[in-house]
Amino acid sequence: MTIPFSPPYIDQDIIDEVTHTLQSGWITTGPKTKLLEEEIAAFCGAEKVLAVNSATSAMMLVLHWFGVTRGDEVIIPAYTYCATALAVMHIGAKPVMVDVGKDFNIDVSKIEAAITSKTKAILTVDFGGWPCDYNAVYRIVHKKEVGQLFIPASEQQQKLGRILVFADAAHALGAVYNNTSVGKCADITVFSLHAVKNVTSAEGGLICLNMPLPFNNGEIYHTLRLWSLNGQTKDAFTKSKAGAWEYDIVYPGFKMSMPDVLAAIALAQLRKYSGKLIKERKRIFDFYNTVFSQFDWAICPPFQKLDCQASYHLYPLRIKDATEEQRNMVIEKITEKEVAVNVHFKPLPMLTIFKNAGYNIDDYPQTYLQYCNEISLPVYPQLTNAQCEIVAQSVIQSVSQSGF
Repeated sequence: MTIPFSPPYIDQDIIDEVTHTLQSGWITTGPKTKLLEEEIAAFCGAEKVLAVNSATSAMMLVLHWFGVTRGDEVIIPAYTYCATALAVMHIGAKPVMVDVGKDFNIDVSKIEAAITSKTKAILTVDFGGWPCDYNAVYRIVHKKEVGQLFIPASEQQQKLGRILVFADAAHALGAVYNNTSVGKCADITVFSLHAVKNVTSAEGGLICLNMPLPFNNGEIYHTLRLWSLNGQTKDAFTKSKAGAWEYDIVYPGFKMSMPDVLAAIALAQLRKYSGKLIKERKRIFDFYNTVFSQFDWAICPPFQKLDCQASYHLYPLRIKDATEEQRNMVIEKITEKEVAVNVHFKPLPMLTIFKNAGYNIDDYPQTYLQYCNEISLPVYPQLTNAQCEIVAQSVIQSVSQSGF
């Protein structure tokens, strides 16, 4: 493939950071992971940040901490990656899907109708790195009639006294909503550091804690950290100190920690992110917008709003009036030109596990309309303008050859 879809950004600084970790004699959870947590907190303005082994684990850990369990419901968009729903299912709760709007994010006008006395959290998704309308979500959870439906069933739910606003911001590190970093827009926000994300640790997730008073985010951090280490009172790094071997297990926890050797990758990338990497992503995003806005068949991503900024994780181009089959034909022709593209995502109700559970894509018409003609184009810092031109021309030619 002449132009791949999403190779990781690896330069000598990243290799040196990883090599330093390998040579340090400590490669599992330790000082590099702690440093990553501190630098992400500073970058996002979050009160506390915990690094774990994946965004899926992060969502499960948070929901478990909030007391979400069997019989409870968590509202999610129907248009997201399966991990959003699976995290809810893994802790025994039911994902309640809501249709999306034309910006690919959850349609906030439809959230309230989905709330019941079983609703414990609203798990929003910032599709492609474009922030959802957090203020609108908060207005909903603070409405008197919504508050009257909320039945707290755990200590944390009792303390909050309302539905948790929880963000699956897997795509959105570096995004801004109303001049506020996405990492501090929700009560709790989760980022992904998976290999294809803007900043990667190969695999990993981040939990940004911004719970309101009377919560103490430092205390929540220590609780979640302990739970992510099998409920062990000392991590392995601390135990390795002379005479500090003794520990206790005080909670039936999980093994979800991030190792230092992976944190090192993300650390080196993060230090170049705001100054270089996200700017390069915006360059590519703007290039595509300039080219495709000239064509009547092209629906460019509506990721523009005063005081908001995307993370430019995806460029979800839509082919106006194309059917799913026609979109797939266009993708085949683009691939023949040795350009790799993708589709984000196959809606949850179209996946076997959710169809078998009774979800039906017909109940989410806008979700299907967004999906059926969507093509994700390559966006990554290494992509030159000349390569962007090759991508753009391959799309234009393929659409033309398909009769649009």
